[in-house]
Amino acid sequence: MKPNVDLVASARRVASLFGLFGLMASPALAGDRALIDFIGFSPDAKYFAFEEFGIQDGSGFAYSNIFVVDLETDTWLEGTPIRVRTEDENKPLLQVRSEANSEAIKIIADKEIFVPAEIAVLIGDGAVEADAQNLAFGIPGYERGKVQEERLLTLKTFPLKSSEDCELWFDTPPQGFELTLSGGEASVTIHRDEVLPKSRGCVLDYRLYAVVIPGLDAPQGTGVAVVSTYPGGFEGPDRRFLAVPFAF
Repeated sequence: MKPNVDLVASARRVASLFGLFGLMASPALAGDRALIDFIGFSPDAKYFAFEEFGIQDGSGFAYSNIFVVDLETDTWLEGTPIRVRTEDENKPLLQVRSEANSEAIKIIADKEIFVPAEIAVLIGDGAVEADAQNLAFGIPGYERGKVQEERLLTLKTFPLKSSEDCELWFDTPPQGFELTLSGGEASVTIHRDEVLPKSRGCVLDYRLYAVVIPGLDAPQGTGVAVVSTYPGGFEGPDRRFLAVPFAF
């Protein structure tokens, strides 16, 4: 979720008055860390759906965002993402997630997004000393510990202009990212930001999170790199997710 512009700007101005005193007197603040649920793929691996959900920082409101990605065009399917957020901090997350799934079920059924997503590799949130800028993976084989089609994802970040006044709010320029896939016949840039989408907010950083592929003997050749994004929020950087398609 994007922070409220007036609320965030006011909070930053107040914080700038106290600066070091606030840091010395209170523990570090932290934004909300969305979790993710991989819904699955369509049988032809043209569509991929996932849900990010959590409790919004500042307000304490539960939210659920469901994305359906057209992997051929690397765009959101029309009518998505579906975003549900309560305005009542006492409304449970489970109920909000149920409402979002009820809204999404027709689209998911229409596109037949019933093929489970298999996690080829994942950097867990408790992983120690993982730089999350490089992620090696392969297609799981049937023999224990054996993989095929070994590949390496490499993520690089760089400053990029935004339509938002990010440097005023967060004292740092927003970031774009580039994602490269290597290990096949040649290294391929599978994504590079040229313009920072407004929907991404004031992104301060990115990390590689996972690679998912169609599971249960579904046709191979398509994967999705899941990237954690960290837009600035009311209480610190939040975490959200992007899905970047690639072929191998």
